[in-house]
Amino acid sequence: MLSRFDVPGPRYTSYPTADRFVEAYTATDYEQALRQRAAGVGAAAGSLAPLSIYVHVPFCESVCYYCACNKVITRHHDRATEYLDALETEIDLHVAVLGREQAVSQLHFGGGSPTFLSDAELERVMNRLRSSFRLVPGGEYSIEVDPRTVDAERLRHLARLGFNRLSFGVQDFDPDVQKAVHRVQSYESVAQLMTAARQIGFDSINVDLIYGLPRQTSESFARTLEQVQSLRPDRIALYAYAHLPQRFKPQRRIAAADLPPPVDKVGMLAAAISSFSAAGYAYIGMDHFALETDALAVAKRQGRLHRNFQGYSTQPDCDLIGLGVSAIGRVGPCYSQNAKTLDEYYDALRQRQFPVNRGLALERDDLVRRAVIMALMCQGRLVYESIEASYLLDFRRYFATELDRLAPLAEQGLLSLEDDGLQVTPLGWYFVRAIAMVFDRRLQADRSRERFSKVI
Repeated sequence: MLSRFDVPGPRYTSYPTADRFVEAYTATDYEQALRQRAAGVGAAAGSLAPLSIYVHVPFCESVCYYCACNKVITRHHDRATEYLDALETEIDLHVAVLGREQAVSQLHFGGGSPTFLSDAELERVMNRLRSSFRLVPGGEYSIEVDPRTVDAERLRHLARLGFNRLSFGVQDFDPDVQKAVHRVQSYESVAQLMTAARQIGFDSINVDLIYGLPRQTSESFARTLEQVQSLRPDRIALYAYAHLPQRFKPQRRIAAADLPPPVDKVGMLAAAISSFSAAGYAYIGMDHFALETDALAVAKRQGRLHRNFQGYSTQPDCDLIGLGVSAIGRVGPCYSQNAKTLDEYYDALRQRQFPVNRGLALERDDLVRRAVIMALMCQGRLVYESIEASYLLDFRRYFATELDRLAPLAEQGLLSLEDDGLQVTPLGWYFVRAIAMVFDRRLQADRSRERFSKVI
């Protein structure tokens, strides 16, 4: 199984995937997509769905060697001032097209390290967002937190700003692993923050972990799993480390010989699934766990789970505004991405132009395949009739080639092919990306996959 399926492949936070974006999609195209939303194109009368907003803060004080994010390593906190000026200009450009008071039900600050910003700087951004959009009651307003940059008082400030969800970047608690990836933080310090966050009253607390890191062993990772369970976070995101040093310069400081072999890596995933399941967590799929009472687990049981650029979500499939350098957005049937360097990002905004430098307008086939892939990734269940009714096609005829390719996977126990659809098996969840890849027309036509992480 490992030798056959541990191959490079997308994570499918979108379809088509971001590597398919083209520079032919311009800021003008993006503005047109926004205008169509403002005019209600494609929405039933009075039913314009709330927005999701992502804010990218690229700055970090020190580099984590495993990191593949778009980031700027600096100890000069004054660099944030110019960035916040640019962010405010970008927000203003959106308001000029969409109008003020567009409803927002989901907000996420990511990075980099959003908590690189001072309390006053975070307040400045939130004030501008609140004056430009309408953050609806009961929405999900989350921020990624580097535990090394906050204390209990900073967490209280985040709550006062309106954040109701936290995500702590832990990755691993083993000291040797932490040294190998240049991110040292004690279990005790994270435990204190978790206790404070609960006392403050955050709706949900997430912990990020990574398996497959240098010097990580099955035994050391088992200890980390036990420690995480003792913290009892509401959600756990468990990511496979993707070693792509040819693409991400910091990873060149990681010796390939220090990485656990594939068989140990999948053993860590199996151990995590088993351990967290026994501790009362639902396996949401691929990289997420949630307590059975958490909204994410409830959404999975009720068939309301969604997937976007931040991973699994309870929020309905909605338009996403990406703010900040390299941020990705989605408006209507279009994806967009901002400039990846600060110089390009700043230059566009100085000219009062959207900083979009690439994207993609989806074709009908893309929309059909996106629906299929997201059903597999979110529910592990695909009902042919639902696709046929939504897109007016004969599923078996349209996907005849793909169904033939699925037959060997079914024989190996990864899924069951039924008269009315297909179902991913418990074993198949380990390889759900490989199952989804069968329906990826663009990937099947392009065998160069080294730009992707491994499926396991």
